[in-house]
Amino acid sequence: MSQWYYADSQRERHGPIEADDLREKFRAGEIDLGTLVWREGMQQWQPLSAVSEELQLLAQASTGIDLRKDYAAIESGEALEAPAAENVAPAAAPSETYSPYTAPASRPQDVDPAAVQGGLVVQAGFWKRVAAYFIDYVIMTVFTYIVLIPLSILGAIVGGVSGNSDSAAGSIGMFLTLGIGYLIIFAANMMYPAWMHSSKYQATLGKMAVGIKVVRSNGERLTLGRAIGRFFAYILSSITLCIGFVMAAFTERKQALHDIICDTLVVDKFAFTEHPEWQQQGLGTVTIVILSLAGLGILCLIGLLVLIGVAAAGFN
Repeated sequence: MSQWYYADSQRERHGPIEADDLREKFRAGEIDLGTLVWREGMQQWQPLSAVSEELQLLAQASTGIDLRKDYAAIESGEALEAPAAENVAPAAAPSETYSPYTAPASRPQDVDPAAVQGGLVVQAGFWKRVAAYFIDYVIMTVFTYIVLIPLSILGAIVGGVSGNSDSAAGSIGMFLTLGIGYLIIFAANMMYPAWMHSSKYQATLGKMAVGIKVVRSNGERLTLGRAIGRFFAYILSSITLCIGFVMAAFTERKQALHDIICDTLVVDKFAFTEHPEWQQQGLGTVTIVILSLAGLGILCLIGLLVLIGVAAAGFN
């Protein structure tokens, strides 16, 4: 016998339950014809009225419509008989009739879908966040050199030209050139995560690579203002000897200090969506590869520093 699921008025899923239990809930008025239901084999969630024949709903609906009269009219939404006023529940506003369980293709294209509540939410663990940070660090390091190298050359040229007549003017010119460069880098480091976290992707390139995203504690997307605030809270996690970052390995919801301050979570990319069953519990292949490359890079750097130290000691 088919196992059924249904969504209540709060858009939370319930089930699995047997068809007989679903019919009993309908007869008891706990669900109605507009309640969304699903079973294995259905491509998307559908209102109860669409499967009324399959479920053999022969009792009278709580809205006063007799299902035995005309299933076709129920399906098309046409009224069969005006029910008594005292038996009619107030009509839901259009915004309330939309459900996150609707198939993605049927959503209005100009409306940002709300986060789906209920169901399993897989928190992004500490090492997934480390892997994502490593990718973003490489990206921003490359950007930093792209900005600083040309500006350093320009600053040296400006300083050299000005230094022929006034050494102080040359120093000021070089300082201003580099100062502009560092302002650009700071703005980029702030806006890159803020813009990406508040975008439809809800993740930086590093987080997208390992399959995680940043959301509010209720699953909603961050606003740009909150995402910028999270950047400054991120700095606070850094200046506490990185203890703020390590907190993500021990807190209940895997939150770092800046997450707690800004009411954010880092979760699997399929959390708070219509397909929570697609979430990944483990590290995943991409994360393992990135962590391995990061570890190898750190070992190479340590080895290089040791060689430089040995060479310097030999010259002494």
